Amino acid sequence: MNDITQFERLRHKTGMTVPQVAEVTGKHARTIRRYEKDEDQDIPKLVTDKLEEIARNRKADSDEDKPESWFTFVDLFAGIGGIRRPFEDLGGQCLFTSEWDRFARETYAANYSDGPEHISVGDIRPYADNPNKVPHHDVLLAGFPCQPFSIAGVSKKNSLGRPHGFLCDTQGTLFHDLAKIIAHHKPTAFLLENVKNLERHDGGNTFETIMNVLENELDYDVHKRVISSEHWVPQKRERIFLVGFKKKEPTFDFKKLILPKGDAPKLSSILSNEVEPKYTLTPKLWQYLQDYKAKHRKAGNGFGFSLFGPNDVTRTLSARYYKDGSEILVRQDGDRPRRLTPRECARLMGFERKGSNQPFVIPVSDTQAYRQFGNSVVVPKVRAVAELMLPFVRNHLTAEGRF
Repeated sequence: MNDITQFERLRHKTGMTVPQVAEVTGKHARTIRRYEKDEDQDIPKLVTDKLEEIARNRKADSDEDKPESWFTFVDLFAGIGGIRRPFEDLGGQCLFTSEWDRFARETYAANYSDGPEHISVGDIRPYADNPNKVPHHDVLLAGFPCQPFSIAGVSKKNSLGRPHGFLCDTQGTLFHDLAKIIAHHKPTAFLLENVKNLERHDGGNTFETIMNVLENELDYDVHKRVISSEHWVPQKRERIFLVGFKKKEPTFDFKKLILPKGDAPKLSSILSNEVEPKYTLTPKLWQYLQDYKAKHRKAGNGFGFSLFGPNDVTRTLSARYYKDGSEILVRQDGDRPRRLTPRECARLMGFERKGSNQPFVIPVSDTQAYRQFGNSVVVPKVRAVAELMLPFVRNHLTAEGRF
């Protein structure tokens, strides 16, 4: 995938959608899209000056609410910024963002304001090939995709004590690109997030290779834990977190992760009081889902839709939710249930609280929003991990004379 153009990057800094830019500049939306696609377009200076002014004002407003930065970080495979938000709230400055999906970049830009020193790119691979182009940073964050590795013989090499490198074992994967950036910059710490099944993927070979690269080849002290989300939001969502430190941290203990006190939240905490009729399943779709579940029940399988009420905790929200919403259907008065709305998905993932005076901006279609939230992370869970690891980051930086 090609990198984004300068004009698209400028629009992202304004936090505006293409139609909004068209409105404020007096241009047609098709013209704005053409500016974004073709770097050689002769773009009127009045247009770029207007967007630069909006971006400057937006950043100034955003900076008033930010704590003073004491560490820097990069946000790789960033999605819509679910990992970034807690680290920024706790004093981090984001220097670099990579995300290949243009719709996710649109949502990301609408919710984060960055200055001219920040670099935002699409495809990470050219930057991994030349990691000098990635700013030096203290912490690396990545919700990296899990891809199959060409790792034939890795276990045998390990048992025989023979060396092998990630340049061989993970060639052609996005983890390989991630490893190259870590190897070059040697950040003080990193946080990697992935699906729970990463440990079992390909019979455990994938995870074995990842840990071998991080611990033995890159020489990091790595700690892992699978954490579920129902302590923070009414959703059962298990993900594995890998925290790595450049120096040994024998006192870091994932068991010390602070969980919220009190009763776990229920679905009622994220449901809207009024919902548009379009989110109620059509009679045809509802009948199809009932027939599908009945067929599999008869065959002894557990496949099919799941219904939830206000006192329940849901299944995992997935990126396919836009198709039929079957994994999380909400009971309601009448014959048919409904999907969650994108706004309710934002709450289910912890991007905002019900009644918040700072709602998460959703500038994309419902279909794209469902994909984005289904692919994202539970924000308060990431914050708990950040709160656990950042004191160790501060200690490292202090030892290096940074404080």
